Amino acid sequence: MWRIPLPDEFHRSEGVHVGRMAPNRASRARGVRGRAFTDTGIRIDRRYGFRVTDAASTWCHLAGVLSHDDLVAAGDHLILVPKKAQPGEARPYATIEQLTDRAKSYSGRHARAARRALLDIRQGAESRPESILRLHMMRAGLPEPELNVDVFSASGTFLGRADSLFRDFRVIAEYDGEQHRTDSVQYNKDMLRIEGFVRNRWTPIRVRKGQLFGDPEAAVARVEGALRDAGWRP
Repeated sequence: MWRIPLPDEFHRSEGVHVGRMAPNRASRARGVRGRAFTDTGIRIDRRYGFRVTDAASTWCHLAGVLSHDDLVAAGDHLILVPKKAQPGEARPYATIEQLTDRAKSYSGRHARAARRALLDIRQGAESRPESILRLHMMRAGLPEPELNVDVFSASGTFLGRADSLFRDFRVIAEYDGEQHRTDSVQYNKDMLRIEGFVRNRWTPIRVRKGQLFGDPEAAVARVEGALRDAGWRP
């Protein structure tokens, strides 16, 4: 309901999660995963005509089922102020202050995990892979990048938006999705954008899905190599 990006193991066949406030018992029905909430800080919102837990509470509840990186990606998604908002969607779904206040008052079993994740949530990440790539780079000791920054040439021509930008070293780290298979128009736009970066003396490093989720250390090493070539030292 909040469009939170989740890892592949979450799929439709697991059913709908339905909560009731204690002392009411959890719902029991085919296709339903019921739970009884004892968390008194929940607010009720409406999404698509359904009563749902508020975004900040939903994020806290996810602390019990998501890894640290996916919980951070979920938080990045909720606080994002998109460059182009979808019609009818009020963004952000939550502010970092709301997530922080909710995590402080949350008394669930995984409250500590939620509070740890808060430290790594950032404004600007537009996808789960972008968030996960950033976290791998940060853990490796690389400098923290600017997120989804508009890049211009020396003459002021707009070149495109960079996923993760290391401005001082003219290095850009990009997650390369599946556009070449699913959207040829978008893929061509991305190709021209990357060419524009290169012509203007930026070094773009494109990380594919297989490497990010299969060998993230290799992906980070490529970014680190470009930074070192540009003069960065830890």
